[in-house]
Amino acid sequence: MRRPVLRRPALRRPDLGTVARGLRARLVVGFLLVAALSALITAALTFKEARNAILKRTQDTAVQQLRSQVASQVPDLRFPPSNTDLLKFTQGLERAGQTQHWFVHARYKGGRMQPDNVLTAKDMDTRFPPGVRDKVGAGVAAFQRIDLDGDPVLVIGLPVTYRDSSEKSGLEVYALVPLREDEANVRALVNAAQSGAVPALALSVVPALIAARGVLRPVRELRRATQKITEGELDTRLKVTGRDELADLSRTFNDMAAALEENVAELRRMEANSRRFAADVSHELRTPLAAMTAVVDVLDEDAAGLDPDTAYAVRLISEETGKLARMVEDLMEISRFDAGAAALHLDEVDVAETVRKTVQARGWQDKVTTDLPRGVRARLDPRRIDVVVANLIGNALRHGGEPVGIAVRVARHPDRGEDRLLIEVADNGPGIDPEVLPHVFDRFYKADAARVRSEGSGLGLAITSENVRLHHGTVMAANAPAGGAVFTVDLPLRTGEEEV
Repeated sequence: MRRPVLRRPALRRPDLGTVARGLRARLVVGFLLVAALSALITAALTFKEARNAILKRTQDTAVQQLRSQVASQVPDLRFPPSNTDLLKFTQGLERAGQTQHWFVHARYKGGRMQPDNVLTAKDMDTRFPPGVRDKVGAGVAAFQRIDLDGDPVLVIGLPVTYRDSSEKSGLEVYALVPLREDEANVRALVNAAQSGAVPALALSVVPALIAARGVLRPVRELRRATQKITEGELDTRLKVTGRDELADLSRTFNDMAAALEENVAELRRMEANSRRFAADVSHELRTPLAAMTAVVDVLDEDAAGLDPDTAYAVRLISEETGKLARMVEDLMEISRFDAGAAALHLDEVDVAETVRKTVQARGWQDKVTTDLPRGVRARLDPRRIDVVVANLIGNALRHGGEPVGIAVRVARHPDRGEDRLLIEVADNGPGIDPEVLPHVFDRFYKADAARVRSEGSGLGLAITSENVRLHHGTVMAANAPAGGAVFTVDLPLRTGEEEV
C-alpha cells in the first residue's frame, strides 16, 4: 500500500477578472442594487405624494379664491347679463385674481363664451373639456388638469346660483390657472432627490463593504483552513462564533476535519502495519528460503540419478523455490520503496555500456537487438537502472515475442526545452490489450483473471516504475503501430555535478 502524498497546491495571484467575479464584488453590487432600488422606490413614492400635495394645494386655493371673487362680484351683475356685462364681469375677476395669473371666461345659459375674441370651436374643446362643461351645466363644480400649448393648466368650472338659494342662475364661470410655478417646484423636488441619491448611493458602499467583510471573513478562514488540511495539517479547526448559518458551516467543517483526521490516522496506522508485516514476513522467509535453496541445489546435482518421477518433483521444487526467492526479494524491495528507505547512489556512467552489461549478465545477447549510441553519459544509479532494464527486457521476453529491441537516444523535451534520456524496449508480440495498458505498472496485476500462476512475481513492472520515479523520470507503455508493445523510460539527462 502506498503512502498518500499531500502536495502543497500552487498559489495563484487572483487577476482582475477573478476579483470582479468574486463573492465580495457580487455582495457589494447586490447591496448597491438593493440600496439603489430602495432609494428609487422611496423617491418615486415621495415624488408622487409631494406632487399630488402641491397640485392639490394649488387647486384648492384657486377654487376657493375663484368662489370668493365670484361671490363678491356677482351681486353687481345685472340679470339677464348681456355679452358686454359678461365681459366686464370676467375682466373684474381677472383683476382680482392677478396673483393667480388666471384667465376667466363666462357664459349665460349655454350661450357664447365671453370673451370670445380668441376662442374657436376647437379652442372650446381644448381649453374647456366637454366633461368639465357638462358637469358645470348640470350644476356641479368641476376642475381638470390639462396640457395647453405645452404648459400645464388647471381648468376650473363653477355654476353660479342665486343668493341664499340653490337655484341655478344660468351663469357659468370658467378659469384657466397656469401651473408652471407648481411644475417648477416639482422639478426642483426631483432635482433635489437626484442630487441627494447619488451621494447616498456612494455612501452605501461603506455599509456594503462592512457587510461583505462580515460575510467573507468566515469564508476566508474556511479557505485557509481547507488549504492547511490540503497541506497535511489535519488538526486544523475553525473558531465558531455566533449561531447563524456561517457558524453552522464552521461546526460542520470542524466535524468533517475531526473525522478526516481520525480516518487518515487509522489508514496510516493500517498502512504502517501492512508495510511492517510485508517486510517482516519477507525478512523471516529469507533464512528458510536460503536453506531450501541450498538443499534444492544439492538435489539438482543428483537429479540425473533418480527415477523419472522423483527427478521431475525435484526439478519442480527447485523451480518454485527460485520463484519464491525472487518474490521475497521483490517484496523486500517494494517495502523499502513504501517505507521511503530507497535511496539513489548516483554516478556518471556511460548509458550504452550500462545497458550492454545488463544484457550480457543475463545471457540475452541472442534474444535482444541493441541500438546503443556511444558517448551518451548521465548521472544515474547503475544498480537501479540495471533493474529497470532487466525487468523491461525480461517482461518483453516472457509476454512478447523475440527478438526484443532496446534503444537509447537523447531527445529535446518540447515543453521544458531540456535534453531527456530515452530508453525504449520493444517486442514483436501481439501487443497489450488497451484495457490493460493503464494497469501494467500496478502491483500483482494480471491481464488474465484466470491465470493464477505466472513466471514472475507480479512486482517487476511496479519496481521498475518506482526506480524510474526515484530518478524523477517516467515510464510509459504503449503499442507500436506495426504491432508489439513498447516501453519508454524518460529520464532527465544530467551530467557532471548536477543533482537529480
